[in-house]
Amino acid sequence: MATKLSGFPEFLPRERIVEQQVLDHLRRTFELHGFANIETRAVEPLDVLLRKGEIDKEVYAVKRLASADSEPAELALHYDLTVPFARYVLENAGKLEFPFRRWQIQKVWRGERPQQGRFREFTQADIDIVARDVLPFHFDVEVARVMAEALSGLPIPTPTLQISNRKILEGFYLGLGVSDPVAVMQVVDKLDKVPAEKIRELLLEQGLDGDQADKVLALAEIVTTDTSFVARVESLGVEHELLAEGLAELAQVIDGATGVEGVIVTADLRIARGLDYYTGTVFETRLAGWEHLGSICSGGRYDQLAQDRRSTYPGVGISLGVSRLLVPLELSASRSVPSAVLVAVDSEDSRAESNAIAGRLRARGIPTEVAAKAAKFGKQIQNAEKRGIPYVWFPPAAVKDIRSGDQMDADPDTWAPPTEDLTPHILTKEQNT
Repeated sequence: MATKLSGFPEFLPRERIVEQQVLDHLRRTFELHGFANIETRAVEPLDVLLRKGEIDKEVYAVKRLASADSEPAELALHYDLTVPFARYVLENAGKLEFPFRRWQIQKVWRGERPQQGRFREFTQADIDIVARDVLPFHFDVEVARVMAEALSGLPIPTPTLQISNRKILEGFYLGLGVSDPVAVMQVVDKLDKVPAEKIRELLLEQGLDGDQADKVLALAEIVTTDTSFVARVESLGVEHELLAEGLAELAQVIDGATGVEGVIVTADLRIARGLDYYTGTVFETRLAGWEHLGSICSGGRYDQLAQDRRSTYPGVGISLGVSRLLVPLELSASRSVPSAVLVAVDSEDSRAESNAIAGRLRARGIPTEVAAKAAKFGKQIQNAEKRGIPYVWFPPAAVKDIRSGDQMDADPDTWAPPTEDLTPHILTKEQNT
């Protein structure tokens, strides 16, 4: 008996159609903005993946079954798409045109405990813009805008794109006289999971006094849908050159990313992103009513994505957890097959005629299949209905909408279903019940 593996989701046909349509939408959006597609290998050297440290317990090592027990694993499955992308940029820097705009959709693997929205094997969709030595700031604005547009076209609850800037946090903490701003950022980054009172205690343990801790928490409470956050931060009375730079940058991103229908964009100064390689803009995204999933779309600017002896490659990017988004929402398709038309078969002797009609419909871009059996027409209609196929064609020249019962004479060289019936459409859990 087959055993289901926890954390390795597999979709039924209706769910797989949803995933494919979502991925197609993402690809179209990214390519409309000029992002080129790449695909990197599934494995990377183990020592490269472990350099980040905080993920070392979640890496799946790869080793031949025939290798000796004492032989160390040298390769591992990638746990995100950023580390492989950094390696790809270094290896191909002489062949790439910079700034290089890339989109990438692939499986990744993490050995963490499976739970809602978290898997051991899942699909990520990333966009990044990387340059050689200098990456103009306007690319931060562009990446935010592109992902907002990508999210706006998906059948999901309203997403909120939360944007911050680590320069604001670091500059504010330095202005307060905090000696280790990164440690404080890592504490503040826990605010969504830990009560503010406990965060204050942790800040005091970091060596902050009561006034410093209160101001750190006051900064974290600032959330706006416009650039009014600037005045609110300034009203806290803390000054630092890095703080002023971060406020100006974040104001640019908020101005540039707002106005996308169906997406809320906020300046949210709770957002720190725990990974210390982020150097400026940072992103997180949450869904209305599904905040318990955490961020489904995250990223930011990193001024040293990669470097070699001659150059540094700064980048800015954002990653969407496609599996994390789709599996909990339980979206489904209106039918389990792409077919819009089932061509009936009167008898096995006349199957060639049905095949010919199907071929003429397919030649015009209409997804069509031929009945598996020359059963009674009622059974063939039932088969189509069971799989959601909206039309049955009766040779030689009649087509029936089996939902309404309407039947008409038709020519396979001119007839076409309405556009909304040509491909399956996505249904929410509520629509599917």
